[in-house]
Parts: sequence; structure tokens; C-alpha cells
Amino acid sequence: MNKYIKLVIAALLIGIGIYMMFFTRELGWGIVIFLLSAFPIFLFFKNENILLAFWQFRKQNMPKAAKFLGNITNYKTQLHRSQYGYFHYLMGLTFAQDSPKKVEPYMKKALEYGLNMKQDRAMATLNLAATAISQGRRQEGQKLLEEAKKLDTAGMMTDQIKMMKEQLKMPSMQKHMHNPNMRQRGKFF
Repeated sequence: MNKYIKLVIAALLIGIGIYMMFFTRELGWGIVIFLLSAFPIFLFFKNENILLAFWQFRKQNMPKAAKFLGNITNYKTQLHRSQYGYFHYLMGLTFAQDSPKKVEPYMKKALEYGLNMKQDRAMATLNLAATAISQGRRQEGQKLLEEAKKLDTAGMMTDQIKMMKEQLKMPSMQKHMHNPNMRQRGKFF
């Protein structure tokens, strides 16, 4: 649903509430309808599909979270600008387990649009570091890991950061595969 339709619904509810209170003298129902207009205003700033996707992420139900995110067909018309980053963040998290190569563009856009919480920014940079390390961009991965460590003020991701730093210390086996002499070293001596 377009985000501006929610504002029109809220305006109609406010109008009906005022009509009920002043013209029909139904003060109780007018106040109830007037208070009900707060829901469409709240849903203008916080999209219901993103709220339901967050709920499914907390329950570790990734397919349902992806289904709720799939309901958002055009994020620029359906979401408020403050939620663009979280839409891309959640899309990146849904792809994190199945296809890690698709995570990087979503996390970059999420950081570009902005995430409100430091933990979310830390998680996004940690995912970017993981994809950079897996693609062989060690220096970029190290910089992103340091940035994620700075953003992780609560210490929730210290174990993952330590594990990725240990992974960075391990030598890359791809360098030796290109040298044919390195493959046979020790084979005949």
C-alpha cells in the first residue's frame, strides 16, 4: 500500500472523529475513532511489512521474513525514507545464508541510506567484511572488521570478529595453486 494512502485514512478518521464529537454529540465514539487515527500515522513511519519481518527474524523464521519483505514491491513508494536502510539490511540478512554473494550490494545500500542503531551498522559492516575476505580482498576486509569492532559497543559480535580475524591470519591457499612448482614440493624429495 502506498504510504500516502495511510495519511489519507488517518485524515478521514480524524474528520469522522471530530464529526462524531461535535455534530452528533457521540463524545465516546468520537474519541475512540480519533485515537484510532494514530495507527495509520504510526504505520506511515514504520511499515507493517518491515515490522513483521523483524518479528520473524527474532523467531529465526527466515522464509516468512523473506515473504513479508517480498510484499514490498517498490520500496520508494511504500516506505518512509528513514526505513530504506532497514529494508536493504533485512533483504541482505535473508540472502546471507543462501547466497552470500548477494549480500554485499544490499548491505552497502543499507549503510548508504543509514541505519539508526550502532549494532545494525556493526552487523552490516561485519557482513561486508565477510564477503570481502571470502572474495580475497584482505585489506578491505581488515578495515571493515576494525570499523565493525568500533561500532560494536555492546560486545555482542566480539566472537564473530575474533573468528574472522583468525581467518585473516591463515594463509591463502589460492596463491600456491598458481605456482606449479609449489604443488609438487616435497612430493619427490
